[in-house]
Amino acid sequence: MATHPEILWAQRSSETEEEKNIVYLTINLPDVQENTIKYELTPKSISFAAKAGNASKGIAEKDYEFKLDFFEEVVPEQSKKRINSRDISLILRKKEKKLEFWPRLTKEKLKIPFIKTDFGKWVDEDEQEGEALRPDDDFDMDMGGMGGMSGMGGMDIESMLANMKAQGGPKGDEEEEGTDSDDDGPPPLEDA
Repeated sequence: MATHPEILWAQRSSETEEEKNIVYLTINLPDVQENTIKYELTPKSISFAAKAGNASKGIAEKDYEFKLDFFEEVVPEQSKKRINSRDISLILRKKEKKLEFWPRLTKEKLKIPFIKTDFGKWVDEDEQEGEALRPDDDFDMDMGGMGGMSGMGGMDIESMLANMKAQGGPKGDEEEEGTDSDDDGPPPLEDA
């Protein structure tokens, strides 16, 4: 019997900008075997089946599958898919342009335990007017300035610390005159 993989989702909406009218769907499936993926995206639903695991690494192989009917229609031709060793990421274009978010991912008003909100991509309806994630940026593998830390924007720690010292911030090992030092030991005991 097949198991349901964990699915994370988030969304953006816009009455005017088609590229901001999207649903982010992430199927968490480590060690997915790409040659076993069966994926069908229609305007009203998605079906997915795959095998994951790696017997040579001692990871048991399992079958995974699910089928979901969407709350509203999407445009399969304008949607994108990316597969890596940890997950399958989809960016689905909503068919209808409107400002309101979908109240849920699925047509049925049921709590489905393997579908969860992707808080890493989630933006509240009233906060989405700022710069939203662009669909192409989400699939970009550039990790930014600090090795392995995405989104740090080329931060230079050394220059940041030098700037803090210049502005009177932390001065390293130097201690200001008259400050209390932990090297003095405990205060003397009082006679009872």
